[in-house]
Amino acid sequence: MPLLSCTARNCVYNKEEYCSKGDILVDGRTAEKADETCCRSFTERKEGASNREETGCACKSIDVDCKACDCVFNSQERCSADKITIAGSSACRCDDTKCGSFTAK
Repeated sequence: MPLLSCTARNCVYNKEEYCSKGDILVDGRTAEKADETCCRSFTERKEGASNREETGCACKSIDVDCKACDCVFNSQERCSADKITIAGSSACRCDDTKCGSFTAK
């Protein structure tokens, strides 16, 4: 499992730049660069709303399913990187995020 750092602070699963979901999906089946990927697991945190999706503690290591077929770290649709970064400090939807560790083959 890769170490995960996440700057998508508007995500309900983000806790101190770690993820509390337990696993994520990086999408970008036809991606040729990081900007063409996204964290499909991103769920916007709504002001004043009850965030039922929010889970327990933040995890430093996490299972990452990866649909970015042309990334060197994609191994049978699983991320094999030692660590990844999900970027999206001002994200309001999953398409506003990206896998900052994406490296084209």
